[in-house]
Amino acid sequence: MTAAPPGRRVVLQHRGPFAWEPLANALQAHAVPGLERVTRAHDGAAVERLLAGAAGPVPVTVHLGAGGVVLDLPALPDVVERPLIAVVRAWLDLDADPAVVDPFLTGSALLAPLVKRHPGLRVPGSTDGFETGVQTVLGQQVSLAAARTFGSRLVSAFGQPGPAGLSAFPTAERLAAVPAADIQSAVRITHARARTLSALAQAVAGGLPLRSGADPETVRSGLLALPGIGPWTADYLAVRVLGDRDAYPADDLVLKRALGVATGREAGRLSQPWRPWRAYALFHLWTRAAYEAPAAVGASPRVAAAP
Repeated sequence: MTAAPPGRRVVLQHRGPFAWEPLANALQAHAVPGLERVTRAHDGAAVERLLAGAAGPVPVTVHLGAGGVVLDLPALPDVVERPLIAVVRAWLDLDADPAVVDPFLTGSALLAPLVKRHPGLRVPGSTDGFETGVQTVLGQQVSLAAARTFGSRLVSAFGQPGPAGLSAFPTAERLAAVPAADIQSAVRITHARARTLSALAQAVAGGLPLRSGADPETVRSGLLALPGIGPWTADYLAVRVLGDRDAYPADDLVLKRALGVATGREAGRLSQPWRPWRAYALFHLWTRAAYEAPAAVGASPRVAAAP
């Protein structure tokens, strides 16, 4: 692990084993240039980004490795630091209990070898619900490389420059004030996709609670009312943003291939024995398909899915 910058180094505790490699691979595969920076070593990974603080963006570095999770951040008042640590804990699913989840999933003949391979697998969450929502929309029906490029253009055009050569993702209020045509021009996406981003920004700025702890049905109905957002996107965001550990985008293309089925209905039927931990089953299957190696390329669960 790299030397700590001036500030604070906090060891983040977790229960049970911690499968850091698949988590680091997933974060690296989706890292948007200018927004996040992921550095790999043989024994760990460091993820740098900005988090929204009370007085502006705060640079943090999270170190993942066999020794656990360490957070570097500037020296801050406790009232400011505590919410940032909570965000990181939720982002990395550090409050999961593998002693409960793993034995349950090993009851499935399909999942048992996957759990054995990655005990303590975590479901990556989100540092900001709106950011994750926008990146999910940008990733619909395009390659992973294209999704990262679109995200980088959006951050460059509308984000807030900050320390360490990184920028903060634009707020919903900021993007809601930008005409869809300007988003289209800056990001170089279709008019329909820009219209979806604009509608999502306006909805979140107007009160759609796209954040952890929000009522799932309220968020789902609000998302599905927007142009260009379908059930897959809503289900995916329930996993990543809302922290619903039974959420399950049954119509995901990579998931259906992993299960050897042709329809979301069949994928949903097969998932019933995995309730209430279907999100962990989902990420075990996605890990085997896309996150077994660093800098995973090719079909990504988010990118390959039908919206």
